[in-house]
Amino acid sequence: MRTFWLSLLLSAALATASGQSLAGETRAAQILDRFKHANQWRDHVMIAAHRAGSMQAGKTLYAENSLAAVEGSIAIGAEIVEVDVRRAKDGEFVIMHDSWLDRTTTCKGEVVKYTLVELKKCRLVIEGTGAVTDETVSTLHEMLAATKDRILINLDNKLEVTDLPAMIAVARDLGMADQVIVKENLWNRQRIDAARAALAQAGGGFQFMPILADDAVHDAAFAEQVDKAFAPRAIELINWRNYAETLTPSGGPLFSTRMRASAVRGDWHLWADTYAIVNQPGGFLAGGRGDQLAVAASLPREAWGFWVDRGATIIQTDEPRAAIEWLTANGFRVPYTDEARPAEPAHTASIN
Repeated sequence: MRTFWLSLLLSAALATASGQSLAGETRAAQILDRFKHANQWRDHVMIAAHRAGSMQAGKTLYAENSLAAVEGSIAIGAEIVEVDVRRAKDGEFVIMHDSWLDRTTTCKGEVVKYTLVELKKCRLVIEGTGAVTDETVSTLHEMLAATKDRILINLDNKLEVTDLPAMIAVARDLGMADQVIVKENLWNRQRIDAARAALAQAGGGFQFMPILADDAVHDAAFAEQVDKAFAPRAIELINWRNYAETLTPSGGPLFSTRMRASAVRGDWHLWADTYAIVNQPGGFLAGGRGDQLAVAASLPREAWGFWVDRGATIIQTDEPRAAIEWLTANGFRVPYTDEARPAEPAHTASIN
């Protein structure tokens, strides 16, 4: 009997310790668990904030690819921020989407023509208002340090695939390689081999996400090859078909029944993009079913809801706040352990 009670006490202590460990997990660790175990979380849709979440609300809130935008995305509950990586003249990795500085900073000319010291004199501009901020161009190290243990960070490589190992090394030095998602476009066997060679040099411990676009990849068979080559936890699928002229009725060849079955067998997420491309019609990446349809036309069910219905469990968006509000209100978000309850949507009536 004494042994029995000691066993009960030990079990209770272990359970308490386990609970404390779970409660003490960082936010990034909780997000990473959902990212790495897609089949356990297919009732939850994760949100990736495009260009750090700076594009929402008519580009009036934050400067693009800024630390302020990252803070805003963390505050609203996004799980991933996407940022763009380039090199300065002296080789330093910096965060900048365009190859030129003109659109997003107070400086003019090509990023690669400026040293880091010179780039630090360029102040970021909020594109929608023209307001000049106090923030300067961030280095990759600074951006990673700001996100560590708080949110996953998706690095959009604007350089060569051979630059990936050096980017991952920056994250590894910060002790956060597992919180970084790097990605590359894949469309044939040669491209798979090139990515594998570069990633092999980077070592392990990070997340690699292939990107497949339906102008080159037309069915799930290639995704299955990619799965065998990389065992990814997510695959980003781009729908170029129909552009924005006609709303896609099916999601295109990549959002097929076979693709969803392949994702379940491989335990990886279907990642859909609903953000806009400059100088292209809204929904250009999503068969017309993008953020503009969701917000400007007040038809979120026909945009975000459409992609969720076709198996998407990660959505990259220019409207992370509105997307989270709608997904939460419609039962597509499961609270994290540090959330007492799902966030109450501020404008549910206007987006349903």
